[in-house]
Amino acid sequence: MSSAGIFISIMAALAVGAMSPGPSFVVVSRIAISRSRLDGLAAAFGMGAGGVVFAGLALAGLTALLSQFEWLYVLLKLAGGAYLLYIAVNIWRGAAKPIELSDAVNGHRAPMRSFMTALLTQLSNPKTIIVYASLFAALLPRTVPLDLLVALPVGVFAVEAGWYAIVALAFSARHPRRLYLHAKGWIDRTASAVMGGLGLRLILSGLSVR
Repeated sequence: MSSAGIFISIMAALAVGAMSPGPSFVVVSRIAISRSRLDGLAAAFGMGAGGVVFAGLALAGLTALLSQFEWLYVLLKLAGGAYLLYIAVNIWRGAAKPIELSDAVNGHRAPMRSFMTALLTQLSNPKTIIVYASLFAALLPRTVPLDLLVALPVGVFAVEAGWYAIVALAFSARHPRRLYLHAKGWIDRTASAVMGGLGLRLILSGLSVR
């Protein structure tokens, strides 16, 4: 298979994975709907940056290290689950508080905060690097051409950031935001429950490895 064919195959598989519901979707959609469109796009870029980090680590062979030192993989799972629980608690605690959209839109630090929240959420699940490594191992040749080494991180960023930019644009529109403001308490508590459940599942899967 040519380099172009390999690249397209990997990107198609990653796009399907990116579109599956998970903590990343919850975080980006909530940021976009509760803060601003700019914040949502910053979060999308954070997801893209996190994907590039995982892709780079997979290409560098970190998965071999994780398989050799199982305790490190367990530790990463527990830390990631704890971070998701932390986000869940913060969302739940803020569910009853009225939102000030003007501050969210005009705050200079808000986009960077949204970027970092999304980046850390993306990096909180070490299973993602296993997905990347599995795809790379299955589709990449033993000696990876230089053009693929350069193109893969760019493609990963485009897929991750592109999908979540679509999510951000959709959820920052007028009607979703109006719905959110009308039912903020219920929506936030639902998002908190989903995020907390995902965090607990990650922690329990880490403990079961032991």
